[in-house]
Amino acid sequence: GDDVEKLRHYLALTLVTAAFMTLIFAARDVFLFYVVFEAMLIPIYFMIGAFGGAQRRGAAVKFLLFSLAGGLVMLVAVIALYIHGPGGAEGFLVENLTGLELSQKAERLMFVGFFLAFAIKAPMFPVHTWLPDAAQQAPAGTSALLVGVLDKVGTFGMLTLCLPLFPAASAWAAPVVIILAVVSIIYGALLALGQTDLMRLIAYTSVSHFGFIVLGIFATTQTSVAGASFYMVNHGLSTGLLFLVAGMIVARHPSRSQRISDYGGLQRVVPVIAGVFLVAGLSALSLPGLSPFVSEIMVLIGSYSAAPAAVIVAATAVILAALYILLTYQRIF
Repeated sequence: GDDVEKLRHYLALTLVTAAFMTLIFAARDVFLFYVVFEAMLIPIYFMIGAFGGAQRRGAAVKFLLFSLAGGLVMLVAVIALYIHGPGGAEGFLVENLTGLELSQKAERLMFVGFFLAFAIKAPMFPVHTWLPDAAQQAPAGTSALLVGVLDKVGTFGMLTLCLPLFPAASAWAAPVVIILAVVSIIYGALLALGQTDLMRLIAYTSVSHFGFIVLGIFATTQTSVAGASFYMVNHGLSTGLLFLVAGMIVARHPSRSQRISDYGGLQRVVPVIAGVFLVAGLSALSLPGLSPFVSEIMVLIGSYSAAPAAVIVAATAVILAALYILLTYQRIF
């Protein structure tokens, strides 16, 4: 009886989250975008705080504070943008705010306001620290939703709001953003190598993959932006699957341990789960023949003309990805 009640509560929150997601990706109005951007934190906050692991409260609060802080900075930028725009009832529509004559300083400040909110949402170095905690404490289904769908709002916002609304400021910030993206790629991969907790490991691989998406967006070539958009879809599929399979393994453990060292030789016991995990892992490391490979190669090839050094450094993460996926597979299965 109690379990059914908990499940009902959880599924209700999932449906609310799904509604907000549909709304935010359809919003063509900056103010509506902002409102949903903040509102979607609430169901996830409860999904982590009410259904998560031992330190779930702290992780939920940390998630909420990081995202709220980013959102409030974005609100200031939204209001400033409205004041600079045509005003009136239609004054928040994206098409009415595109191509405004903004002073250099105002445009840069507004860009930073929007970008900060999106950098926190798409866990980007150095504002990514809420994600591993949230992923470690949240139920696996919540982690899959959070990283697979919710965090895409960050990169989606960069692509559909930062670039069209603030073209000059985006070009001005691009070198720094690309450096941060490359740092995210390498740093996320190296930290994933050092994790002892399975869910934290998958979270850090996401920090690394989001670096690729941001690199593709801010290289602003046609190929790199297409690759980044495609990467958002593929990352949701491969990482969502990794979280769900990891959750199935953890749920079968007598003490529900997430420590990688508490597992070993599972392949003989659960061959199908092992096989699914391997395919999900190989897609996460962008194996040729699986869909994330297409998006990763598009980002790398497309970004080369804009930032050759960044691409050469980022490409080394492919080797690190093979290490963190295959070593994890070996340890668990």
